[in-house]
This record gives sequence, structure tokens and C-alpha cells, in this order.
Amino acid sequence: MNEKNRERKFLKGFKSIQSTIFTAISGLVLCAVLAATAVSVRYTNSTIYENSALYTQTIIRQLNQNIDSYITYMDNIASVIAKSQDAYQLLYQQIGEDEAVKEGHRKRLLEQFSTILKGREDICNIGIVQKDGVMLINSGYQAINPDLDLSTQEWYTNAVDNYNQYCLSSSHVQHVIKGQRPWVITLSREVHNFYGTGNSDGVVFIDLNYNAISELCDRNSVGDKGYVFILDQNGNIVYHPSQQQLYNELQTENIDMVMNADSDTVVTGEGADEKIYTLSRSETTGWTIVGCMNMAELLKSSKEANDIYVMTAIVLVVIAMLISSFIARSITLPIQKLRDSMERVQEGDFKAADNLVVPSQNEIGSLTTSFNVMTHKIEDLMAQNVHEQELKRKSELKALQSQINPHFLYNTLDSIIWMAEGKKYEDVVLMTASLARLLRQSISNEDETVLIGQEIQYVKSYLTIQKMRYKDKLEFEIRVDPSINSVHIVKLVLQPIVENAIYHGLKYKESKGMLTVTGYRKNGNAVIEIADDGVGMDEETLEHIFEKHKVNYRSNGVGVYNVQRRLSMYYGKEYGLSYKSEKGKGTTVTVVIPIDQEEHYEKA
Repeated sequence: MNEKNRERKFLKGFKSIQSTIFTAISGLVLCAVLAATAVSVRYTNSTIYENSALYTQTIIRQLNQNIDSYITYMDNIASVIAKSQDAYQLLYQQIGEDEAVKEGHRKRLLEQFSTILKGREDICNIGIVQKDGVMLINSGYQAINPDLDLSTQEWYTNAVDNYNQYCLSSSHVQHVIKGQRPWVITLSREVHNFYGTGNSDGVVFIDLNYNAISELCDRNSVGDKGYVFILDQNGNIVYHPSQQQLYNELQTENIDMVMNADSDTVVTGEGADEKIYTLSRSETTGWTIVGCMNMAELLKSSKEANDIYVMTAIVLVVIAMLISSFIARSITLPIQKLRDSMERVQEGDFKAADNLVVPSQNEIGSLTTSFNVMTHKIEDLMAQNVHEQELKRKSELKALQSQINPHFLYNTLDSIIWMAEGKKYEDVVLMTASLARLLRQSISNEDETVLIGQEIQYVKSYLTIQKMRYKDKLEFEIRVDPSINSVHIVKLVLQPIVENAIYHGLKYKESKGMLTVTGYRKNGNAVIEIADDGVGMDEETLEHIFEKHKVNYRSNGVGVYNVQRRLSMYYGKEYGLSYKSEKGKGTTVTVVIPIDQEEHYEKA
């Protein structure tokens, strides 16, 4: 009887506590949610407007800086040409000077133009022009537009009138070269006449592809419907995403208001036509960068935000009522949850502790807290161990990958100097470009891997250099299945093998050697074969090829042992290098890596 009374008393008290918790939590959450929703809805419009304007300003200023840097770089190119002795002599040489000397100036300028055009796809045309005089453009063989009148070309007249400063045109159709009608932006600069006689009417010009500016602007988003356009100092459109704006006399943009604005933000229009213009004026180019956003888009975002606030408030109130209703349920529920969590942790699921709620501060609550702390510590220790092992693996890979000596660089630079002294300028350009690509990948430590296509290009650049150095010793051929170009491979794997083939196989061959690089798919793997018809290796050398201390078989500081170890560390021991060689006939090295690399990376 006493036992039943105690049970009734306990149940009564439990029910009372449950009602109190339900009322308190529900009331507090409801008040907090209503207050937060009211404040959020009240200030959403202004906040979205201010943040959008600030965000757009940041983007526009950054874009302005990027354009300034780009134009400054292009002006540096024009300045080098304009201030060169060749340009000055070609345009203003005294009557009676040797025509051969003049031809030398012309040839050197054309070589300079060719080098610039090869390295800059964003340059459409480059040249030196003179009214009723010199017309030297690109390669020198392009047909000049017979209707060309330089006195009507704004880029020409402005350059002549402004000594020692560059001039920028707005967007226009190219009119110098016959038969070409691309949209360009022209940068021009006068070549000054220091003779003191005649007119200073020589001008260096560079036609920049319209797409060069377009790409800079397109990379900067100002909302789903927002866009960026550029005006010059006269209000002419330099760039607009809607191409028709460039020749539409009834322009829809409020250009006059933008050009006369006293602040960096201008609001125009009403209702659905209301726009926000954010401006950034450049002191370098004289251009005005304008970011345009539609107010309707911002209001749409505001409405969506308000709807989210209301729905969130409703959900929170419902959740609060459910939580307050069940928070005081039977004490068996937390015990059952604790047991289930222990079983899941035992099976290796440490996330189970994250879903375990501590119901109270009694013994069960304390036990639950201790279990959560213990589980998180075990999980943290395991994660720390995995992280330390990963750091150790990456450190070893980078240490192995960084073993590069400078001998190849010294020899290549010597070759460039010899070719330059021999006036083999095209060879100099080719070798320098190849060396630049080699150094870019060798020096970069940002990534452990590159695409096979990139590694093949790296090897191609290296072989190009070696072929130029050893014209009588080396021929090469590269055949790679395009389907494996996008597969990732550890950096600097193929080049050491190729260099071994040259220095240890083909170098000692009396006749010219052939080196072949072949790539293909096989059994879910990417296979690359490097074959040479050089002197080959004997069986004893092959047996010790992968032993670090027995065979000094190195390439540029990255030996066969190094390459094999990096491949096995990254992909697993079943992948890497294999050698086949016959004395006097040549050597074939096979590199095998998995195409599905995530699975094998975890195994490694």
C-alpha cells in the first residue's frame, strides 16, 4: 500500500514538472522567435540593399585594379617599342641613310612583334604607323586597308597630340588590316622625333581583343541579373555584356547620370525599372567601371528572406513545443539511448555520441556526459593519428620531389646564350619558352599531382630542349591516348625516366637515337611506356635498378629509386615502374598507375 502511494506521488510530481517545462520553454521560444522575426522582417530590405551595394563596390574596385594592371602592362610593351632605337630610326632617319640599315631596323622590329604576338593571344594587332609614311604591322605582310586614313582614327590623332603618354580608345571595329573586322580596344603611344625636323607623327599601336576585357568583366558576378559595363572619359561604352549597346543610339543605360554622379552609388528608375549603379573611376585609364543591379532582384531576395523567417519561426515554435512535451518523458528513454549509442560506438560509429542528448544533471546525465567526452577524445586521437600520418606521407613525398640539382639548368642557359650569340632568335624563343614551362612545374610545390596531359607537356618541353642541344643524337615521338590525359599522376615522374634514357642509353650510342613515349589504358590502369633504342643495360644493372645505394642511376637529382618510392607511397606497392632492357638494343620503362585513384590512395 505504501509502495503504491509513493508511486502515485512520484507520477504526480513528474507530471507537474513536465507541465512546467513545457510551458516555460514554449513561452520563451515563442516570444524570442516572434521578436526576432519582427526585427528581421523590418530591417531585411535595408540590410540587403546595403550589403549588395558594398559587395558590388568591392567587386568593381577589384575589377578596376585588375584592368589598370592589365592596361599598364600593355602600355609597358608599347613603351618599350616606342622608345626603342629601331622605331626611332625607322620613322625619322635622315635622308640619305643606308637603306640596309633601315632594313635592319625593320627586321628587328618585326622579330619583336612576332615574339609579343606569340606570347599574348589577347593582342590582335601590333605595329608602327606614320601618316603618309611607314606602315609596319604584325609580320609585315598583312594587306593595309586601302580606305585607311590615319587622320580620322581617334587612337592615332590622340597619340600624336599627347607626347609621352598612352591613349586608349573605346571599343571599335579594327580598320587597319584589310579583310579583318574584329572588335578591338586600341592602346597607342607616340614615337617622338628627336631630330627636330619634320612632324612627330609616328605612333605605336596595340589592338587588344575585345574578349580580353570581356573575360575580365565576366569573371565578376554582381547577382543573377546584375552585370558590369565600362565607360570611357567621354561616356562612350568600352564594354557592355549586351553587344547591341555598343551601336544602339537609343541606349537604355543612364550614362549621363552615371558620368555626372557625385557619389559611388546612383539609384535610377522606379518600380520594376529601378536600378542601382555602383561606380569606380580609374585614374590610370580614365575609364569608369559600373556595376548594375536591378532593384526587383534585391526585393525578390528580401521577400524570399522574409518567407524564410516566417517559416523558420513556425518550425521553431513547433519544435519547441515538441521538445518541451517530450523532454520529461520516462527516464528509461535516455538509458536506452545511451545503451544504443554504446553499441554503435563498439561497432566503430563514433558519430553516435553526437546524437546522444544529456537529459538531466542526475547520475544518468553525468554518465552520458562522461561517455560523450570519452568518445570524442577517442575520435579526436584517431583523427590526430590519421592527420599525423598524412602529414608524414606528404612531407616524405615533397622531400623526395624536391631533390633537383641545377646542372640541367646551367647547360640549358649556356645553350640559350650560344644560340643568342649566333642570332638564332627563334631557337632562343623556343628553348626559353620550354625552359620556362619546365621551371614552372619543377618549382611549384602547391600540388602533389598533375594531370598526365600536363606531365606529358612537361616531358615534351624537356625533350624539345634536349633535341635542340643534341641535334645529331636525339629524335623523339610522343603518342598518348587522349582518354588518359585527365588522369592524375605524381609530379616529376616521367622526366627523370626520359633523362635516364638520354644520358644512360642514347648518349653513348654512335648513331642518332630514337625515344618514344606511349600512353594507353589497360585493365583499369593508365600505362605509360618510355622506350629508347640505346645501349641498353645488362641483367646485373636491372636487378639493382631500384636499390638506392647500389646503383647510381640518377636523373637531374631525381633517381629511379626516388620515382619508384613516390609512386608506391601514393598509389600502393602494386603500382610503379618496371624495366625491360637488352644490351645493345635499348630499354623500355613502363609506368603503371590506377585510373580510379581514390580507392588506391586510401590503400597506400
